Amino acid sequence: MTSSEPATLLMWALERLGIEGVRLYHRLDLTVSREALTEPGAVMYVANHGFGGIVDLNVLAALAALDDMGRLPWTTVLTHRIAWTLGVGRLLEVIGARPATRESADEARDAGRDVLVMPGGDAECFRPWSERNRVVFDDRSGFADWAIERDVPVVPIVSSGAGESLLVLPGGRRLARITGAARFLRVQVLPVTVSIPWGLNVGLVGFLPYLPLPTKMRTTVLDPMRPREGEDAVAFAWRIRTAMQEALDRDTRHRLPVLGWRLPAIRSRPAPSALDA
Repeated sequence: MTSSEPATLLMWALERLGIEGVRLYHRLDLTVSREALTEPGAVMYVANHGFGGIVDLNVLAALAALDDMGRLPWTTVLTHRIAWTLGVGRLLEVIGARPATRESADEARDAGRDVLVMPGGDAECFRPWSERNRVVFDDRSGFADWAIERDVPVVPIVSSGAGESLLVLPGGRRLARITGAARFLRVQVLPVTVSIPWGLNVGLVGFLPYLPLPTKMRTTVLDPMRPREGEDAVAFAWRIRTAMQEALDRDTRHRLPVLGWRLPAIRSRPAPSALDA
């Protein structure tokens, strides 16, 4: 056994543990469109963040979806550079992660592999509780530009519930600017959170594991999307984000946080008309 084999086996085991964790502990409901299952050739999967930089339940939910679809072994996961800054990037490479760069995407495409990208980055993964059901791309469209250039269809993966696994307070974007984290760590948001076991914390949770609340998760794999004739990258990215937001709205409408139950819609009775008197 070479010196790298124990680390490889450990990362494979952790990946499998994470996937089974969202399936069982978070009671993952998965819906996959038939068109996504039958799409020939390599694709770009575009997913939304839940919470966290290194540890994100939505990443695990997306991996579970790809596992069910039989695509996981042939997918490169484009990951924020902070993983390499913190020294864990090399370990993540064992399970298919690469820095989120155009070069990494090109290498995957040239090898006939799919790519998984989460365009929102830290702007999305550290958003506060009140915005947990918002898809945030932060005006990023590079992924759409690459998909157009390489003629690769985009398959959106939308997950909900992870943002309820802890409490994220507002103010993280301003804090990143004040502390210099935006410059030194290349993150736009420094999260202020309340979680188990860390309690009230600034910055640590999201880069280190935490014990998530057993929130119910749902993941939906949408139909493949391609640019329309004459559509540029900005417009294509906006259309992808819109489709993902509509799916997220459907999955979270009337949702009871954490438990994930769908509450019945409350219909207000029309006010009596003066003509009824």
